[in-house]
Amino acid sequence: MITPVVMAGGTGSRLWPLSRQLNPKQFLKLCGEPTLLQQTLARLKGLDVTAPSIICNNEHRFMVAEQLRQIDLKNSSILLEPVGRNTAPAIALAALNARKDGDDPILLILAADHYIENPNLFQDAVVKAKVLAEQSKLVTFGILPKHAETGYGYIQRGDTLSDIGFRVTRFVEKPDSGTAKQYLASGDYYWNSGMFMFKASVYLQALENFQPKMLKACKKALQQGGTDLDFVRVDAGAFSACSDISVDYAVMEKTDSAAMVPLDAGWSDIGSWTSLWEIGEKDESGNVIKGDVLAHNTANSFIYADHKLVATVGVENLVVVETTDAVLVAHKDSVQDVKKVVSAIKRDGRHEYMNHREVYRPWGVYDSIDSGERYQVKRITVKPGAKLSVQMHHHRAEHWIVVSGTAKVTIGDKEFLVTENQSTYIPVGQVHCLENPGVIPLELIEVQSGSYLGEDDIVRIKDRYGRRLDPQ
Repeated sequence: MITPVVMAGGTGSRLWPLSRQLNPKQFLKLCGEPTLLQQTLARLKGLDVTAPSIICNNEHRFMVAEQLRQIDLKNSSILLEPVGRNTAPAIALAALNARKDGDDPILLILAADHYIENPNLFQDAVVKAKVLAEQSKLVTFGILPKHAETGYGYIQRGDTLSDIGFRVTRFVEKPDSGTAKQYLASGDYYWNSGMFMFKASVYLQALENFQPKMLKACKKALQQGGTDLDFVRVDAGAFSACSDISVDYAVMEKTDSAAMVPLDAGWSDIGSWTSLWEIGEKDESGNVIKGDVLAHNTANSFIYADHKLVATVGVENLVVVETTDAVLVAHKDSVQDVKKVVSAIKRDGRHEYMNHREVYRPWGVYDSIDSGERYQVKRITVKPGAKLSVQMHHHRAEHWIVVSGTAKVTIGDKEFLVTENQSTYIPVGQVHCLENPGVIPLELIEVQSGSYLGEDDIVRIKDRYGRRLDPQ
């Protein structure tokens, strides 16, 4: 049996301003209606696989759980990384977790943020790779190169293995332009996809051989962790002791059991805005347009309007991306430098690298509509049956106006319903709670007023989602 392991960590800074640290690209709808994570999971339908394991950052846990709920995917295991330590330790956690009951499944390691145009060809490659994995090979998927790409690592193929794949001669780093052209001309090199397949036991044995300290730290982290709702938590101190290293460096480049299965299925790692332009549906002028856009005398550009009308006149080879709180304008040849802009935003202490104006919570979402000195206005959406934490604030009062749905409000020892076009008031320092008892989303406007309006002025007293409580 195959157990898919989907790595959903990372921040996707090169796709800013859509991708943010708390809402990265794998959770966005960049290539059609489903998110990239949901597309990755849908790609598995028809294969003989168990429920998948998802590895994600602790901060993204509720977003992952909600996206699995949206596609009715049950019994999945969500492993939470307390800190990022790259792919080798993350896969070690998944392998150890898969073996906890004595089983030894074949792990199919996938990235949550990749795009594959032809899922059927992907599944064909997985079936072939399974044969090699059953022979205790550590299998990687090599992408048939289309051009001399300098942004990917490469895999050099060796001898043929049963007409299924090849032995791996070596892995090589991202080449310069001249070297990439030589690789393409030789026909012996493939792009490194970052997808793998191997038995859990074989990978753990490889770590025992090449990274024993890492393996020991991962075992300790899992043993000292525990389960929380739908999540598998690991001990932060033990996991932090792991080295920050990829599976390529830790295992694949060292083992003599590496094999490669070619994959030619329209793959992209969506590593930049230009990648999205390349795979997108283009108009007669070569433009990929999303949203409310007027493109006049515009060619070969990617234009994304999230909330406002975007108009372009007399331009070409541009990337223009508009969100509620930021606009990116870049030449297509320079989009790899977007991450430098994100670094500068983070260095300057601005919020735009971290959050969108809309912020997702386990109970729903809030949108910061307006703010000024001593006030802030939010639009809040609470999912049916969801409940915010029991909390209080030291520095702000709140007014709630229900737009649609019904709110169950607790203020002190009083509990009452607030319906459409009704409002209520929560004084400074008053313990309170908001719940949606209905079957439709609850929409309300919250007006905060006070001397300090930061999110850290929330004293959380009770919480059904396992979030940290504050001492009273």
